[in-house]
Amino acid sequence: MAKILIVEDEPSMRLGLKDNLEFESYSVELAIDGAEGLTKIEASTFDLIILDVMMPKMSGFEVCKAIRKKGVTTPIIFLTAKSEEIDKVLGLELGADDYLTKPFSLRELIARVKAILRRTQHETVAKDEGTATIGRLTVDFDHYVASNNEGDVRMSYKEFEILQFLLNNQNEVVSRYDLLNKVWGYDSQPTTRTVDNFILRLRQRIEENPNDPKHILTVHGVGYKLVK
Repeated sequence: MAKILIVEDEPSMRLGLKDNLEFESYSVELAIDGAEGLTKIEASTFDLIILDVMMPKMSGFEVCKAIRKKGVTTPIIFLTAKSEEIDKVLGLELGADDYLTKPFSLRELIARVKAILRRTQHETVAKDEGTATIGRLTVDFDHYVASNNEGDVRMSYKEFEILQFLLNNQNEVVSRYDLLNKVWGYDSQPTTRTVDNFILRLRQRIEENPNDPKHILTVHGVGYKLVK
């Protein structure tokens, strides 16, 4: 049974999400603000965090930034009333895996929860991928750890998934839409710009000179190609 933490300051929203996710047979814990959410995340292990952005004490962005800094890679879905693209991009760049703008349908939220958990549950993703070295980065896909010659490198789960997909299609051109469909699991959100932002972050970890990449190459007008 997957364990989900909901961090949401609106009581009706918080309880409504809890009831619906428990109906889907998930184990659900609640936090009423960002500070309580951070405390619970530090004290326990969750399979998924549903995190409101605008909250008292600590915003969702602040919580996300704090836990990613500590190396917590638990998938995060942001909930927010904001609809501007810059807010979505900021949330995803901080390390979130998905983003829903209020109001949203519970059906869509549950579909996204299921899609993320399908990819992250150990019984469905624990494949014998072994260890790969790409440029400056050595990645253990079995245990989701990465390092370079300076030590451990913190990466979000989404970064591991993108890199694994590129590696599985090594020397082949992968379109941005391929990445959206295969990694995120649907093609309506996020945008291709989000893919580009994640690729930029991976290049910063892999390439000697991210401005002149030798391993994750851009195929203009199409997408990307990984060359070891």
